[in-house]
Parts: sequence; structure tokens; C-alpha cells
Amino acid sequence: MNKKKWIRIVSVYSMIYTAITLLNSVLYLCNGTYEDPSGNWHELDRAMILLIGIAAFELCTNLPVKPLVLRYVSAYIPSLLLAFAYVWFTGLREPLAKTAYRDIWINFTSLFVLLSIINTAVYAYKKKRGQF
Repeated sequence: MNKKKWIRIVSVYSMIYTAITLLNSVLYLCNGTYEDPSGNWHELDRAMILLIGIAAFELCTNLPVKPLVLRYVSAYIPSLLLAFAYVWFTGLREPLAKTAYRDIWINFTSLFVLLSIINTAVYAYKKKRGQF
């Protein structure tokens, strides 16, 4: 990969991580919680799950698989399993919430679907303009 692509990946990762962290903080404050109960581990866990998601998204945008839906599914399933494995390993460090797997599935899937929709729209736009 070239330098420009790496800069784009790091930029997207940083923007999404910042947005998620800010949203999490606002939600905590709205609920009257003024400190993150899980502390720094929670931040590191969020960073790792996002890294798995961004890596999966980069994988699905670069796989030479047609049709596009099959490409997304072939990247989504292994990356979701990796996210579940990460959650399981965090359970060795501290007890998991009862909804830990449901929460990771909802968060991971919603971000993956959002990025897939954006990627599909960009792909369709470029195809329409003859850039592919």
C-alpha cells in the first residue's frame, strides 16, 4: 500500500474513534455518570474493536470478489468472529456484562453496515462516472 492510502486509513480510524469516544462520554454524562466505570481498559478495548472493524473494511474494499455483497460478507463474518474472540479474551481480564456479545454485535455490525453503504455509494458513483 502506498503512503496516501495509509494516511487515509489512519485518518478514518482516528475520526471514527474520536466520534465514538465523544458520543460515549456524552451518553455517560447525560446518565449522570461522570467517570468511565471501566477506565482505561474500556478505551483500549474500543480502540482494538475499531481496529478490527477498519481492517475488515479495508479487506472488503480490496478483495477481488464479485459481487459486492459477497465481498462484504466474506470480510464481515471472520472479522465479527475475531471481535467476539476479543470480547471473550477480555472476559479473562474482568467479568463481562451480560449483554457483552449482543453489544459488540450491534456496535460492530452497525458501523460495518454504515461503512459498507458509504463504500457502495462511492463505488456506484465512480462506476457511473466511468472511473472503474
